[in-house]
Amino acid sequence: MHQHLDGLPTGPDGPGPDGPPADPLVTGIHDRWDGQGLPGQPWPFMAICSIGRLYQLIRKALDDELEKSGLSRTGFFLLTTLALTSTGRARLSTLGRFLMLHPTSVKLTVDQLEADGLVSRSRHPRDRRATLVLVTPSGRDLAGRVNLALESPDGPLGEFAGLYRPLFESLQPMRLAAGDLEV
Repeated sequence: MHQHLDGLPTGPDGPGPDGPPADPLVTGIHDRWDGQGLPGQPWPFMAICSIGRLYQLIRKALDDELEKSGLSRTGFFLLTTLALTSTGRARLSTLGRFLMLHPTSVKLTVDQLEADGLVSRSRHPRDRRATLVLVTPSGRDLAGRVNLALESPDGPLGEFAGLYRPLFESLQPMRLAAGDLEV
């Protein structure tokens, strides 16, 4: 058994019968980093790999759940975002900026959600160039049902129960350091 760079045990047999199994990503990188002559520390590479792999796992589970509801990821994020606003509505441009999506993607998603009766559109009362998107009661209900399914211990992301807040709190300082303050 090896000691990981921060003292955590790694190796093919894991830390022991009572501890978690060894992480092959950590073990492989740790065992090879210096041996292959790579300069610097492995932490940036390990963090990026870990985030990428976790994203793929979460995306697959999310997509499986959304498929049951007939929603795309973008549709889910848009409905939930609208449900979180104080009035249940927002400009198309605001949704695009908040969700970091191209205006065409937002428009196409709103088209689909509107056809499904989950949102409606109206002209902005003071800016005739702007379009407002309003979540309907059906859209709010669907977003709520999906969110409940995602947090359920029996849901597609059940193995992450209790880990969402620590994950968010560990990632937030990096987002803020990168200047991700604008929505």
